[in-house]
Amino acid sequence: MSADDLLFELGTEELPAGEISAMATALCQGVTDGLTEANLAFTGAHHFSTPRRLTVWVENVAIKGPDSEQQVVGPPVSAAKDDSGAWTKAAEGFARKQGISADDLIVVEEQGVERVAAHVSQKGAQATEVIPDIIANAVAGIPVSKRMRWGRSRDEFLRPVQWLVLLLGDAVLPLQLFGLKSGRESRGHRFHHNTPVAISSPAAYRDTLREARVLVDMDERRALIAEQVLALANKGEAVALSEDLLDEVTGLVEWPSALRGSFDQEFLAVPAQALISAMKTHQKYFHLNDASSGSLLPAFITVANIESKQPEQVVSGNERVIRPRLSDAAFFFANDKQTSLISRQDRLGSVVFQHHLGSLLDKTRRVVAIAKQVANAIGADETTTLRAAELSKCDLVSEMVLEFPDLQGIAGAEYARHDEELGAVAEAIEYHYYPRFAGDELPPTPEATAVALADRLDTLIGIFGIGEPPTGSKDPFALRRASLAVIRMLIDLKKPLSLTELLQGAFEQHTAELAPDTADAVSHYITERLGNWYDDDGIHISVVRAALAAGATDLFDIDLRVRALNAFAKTETAEHLAAANKRVANILAKADEVDGTPADSNLFVHEAEHALHEAVSRVGSTLRPLLADRNYQSALDELAQLRGPVDAFFDGVMVNAEDPAERSNRLRLLGGLRALFTQVADLALLSSAAE
Repeated sequence: MSADDLLFELGTEELPAGEISAMATALCQGVTDGLTEANLAFTGAHHFSTPRRLTVWVENVAIKGPDSEQQVVGPPVSAAKDDSGAWTKAAEGFARKQGISADDLIVVEEQGVERVAAHVSQKGAQATEVIPDIIANAVAGIPVSKRMRWGRSRDEFLRPVQWLVLLLGDAVLPLQLFGLKSGRESRGHRFHHNTPVAISSPAAYRDTLREARVLVDMDERRALIAEQVLALANKGEAVALSEDLLDEVTGLVEWPSALRGSFDQEFLAVPAQALISAMKTHQKYFHLNDASSGSLLPAFITVANIESKQPEQVVSGNERVIRPRLSDAAFFFANDKQTSLISRQDRLGSVVFQHHLGSLLDKTRRVVAIAKQVANAIGADETTTLRAAELSKCDLVSEMVLEFPDLQGIAGAEYARHDEELGAVAEAIEYHYYPRFAGDELPPTPEATAVALADRLDTLIGIFGIGEPPTGSKDPFALRRASLAVIRMLIDLKKPLSLTELLQGAFEQHTAELAPDTADAVSHYITERLGNWYDDDGIHISVVRAALAAGATDLFDIDLRVRALNAFAKTETAEHLAAANKRVANILAKADEVDGTPADSNLFVHEAEHALHEAVSRVGSTLRPLLADRNYQSALDELAQLRGPVDAFFDGVMVNAEDPAERSNRLRLLGGLRALFTQVADLALLSSAAE
């Protein structure tokens, strides 16, 4: 069957750099899904994007889908034929709908009922006929953060659409979108080649636009930018080639040209992070560090969207632009230092944290109280912790942080050092915001950890307590991230801390009227997040649920159980014991006479009952010291010894005996077995998918 390549390009005004990749991916997915639904085969699909275009190239799309035969079932024979055997109007209507004569109907049996049916031939889809609709639907499905209109049209998109290219092979397919008709004319670079560019075929697309100074392949453009930026570093220098900035810059240019500039040495007196923030956030510059010391150098690298004949002019322009930004940072830093950090605390009272939960000053006072409890629980220095908690939010009302919000904590630490606070206090102020994202480093000291936990526990309790937990994609207080941070810190501490007690302590510091079950609700929410946390390590959710079923509220203890159980779950014995536990759980769930008392060995009839009872007693004695030491791996190994007695019991003993005393005694034996297992985890919850 013949096939041709398909190319679709949606040309626009400049799109926001942060949204381009997701939009191109969604467009490609929409096109391929449409082709699949139309039963049009293809061999591969690619998406390209620049600030001015979203493109999909699908290779070897079938020109025509395969014809098919299908059987369509109609009304019962009793309704399709009358008493004389003639076709009824119902049968004739069904046949007419299928495009055949009633005499061509056949009789089939379906679920014991005889029905009339028709064999219907269906022609395969013609690519030229269905592709325009597939493209239109795919464009409509592109996720757009905010739609706009332009001109007099009522069409909406993220940015005005300027041109459409739609080719199947070397032929243009007709498509009308956004008041435009498709053709083969794309556009070259806005400055280097600001003229229409004819695309002869999908396969020629990339090379044709390359000649027009447009690199449509985002990966190629990204790699070229990285190569150019790294090449501008001198010996002994290192470029801070952050992935997020590299992605953003890639989405800003079509023909990248990296250039190096510099700024005055005097600005290095300002905290490095403030200068980096000004360069990275506001100007999209890559900064340079000394390769040996890591200190910031007075230089930057910018990526222009033009290959200038006078690059020195471009560099000079960028240097002129960055100077006032750095001057602002220097001014704010000098001005903020004229006032001590602690003197700013009262100003926090005029900043609302949440209208039900009070101001940032109210939050600070709660954090201080919670941090004291946490510090005592984890062995942090109380004096240092309390001072850091007291100062932790003061920099939020500094000029530096108001201008550069990403410097919260960093600015506070600088001002604390300037005020001659203890180094440990300054460190805790900066790091109480850590971890800031998945995979970020944890607070490095117990004092920083205490303040970090207190801050997040207070927010979680407060927002849940007023009935505003995260819903769907809305999480304005970043409670999901806060929960994962709490999980990471409590596990990393390797200390026996009850999550429920910590949350209850935070709950007690709130003066606002909170729901009485808030601590339990937050505890449940946090433990629910464990599934996501362990999924990154390839641990199946059933392992996590089985470990949680033991009832532990200490996240470090839960982590030890999960990791031991995950290793155990991969064994053949685990599969057998999981099945046995499910059987025991089901039997006990249906029984009324289980009262928790031990089984009476004098009532045993079968040897298998004696053997299981002895094994449960023996393993129970061995298990106690192992559980006390949290040695769950060895505890599971001990439980594995029960496989033989458990299998023998179920092979030779009928639990639901006719004699009520025997039945009740056997149920008590199984109750003891179940209680033994659930001291480590509920193996009945293990899934075969965990293997």
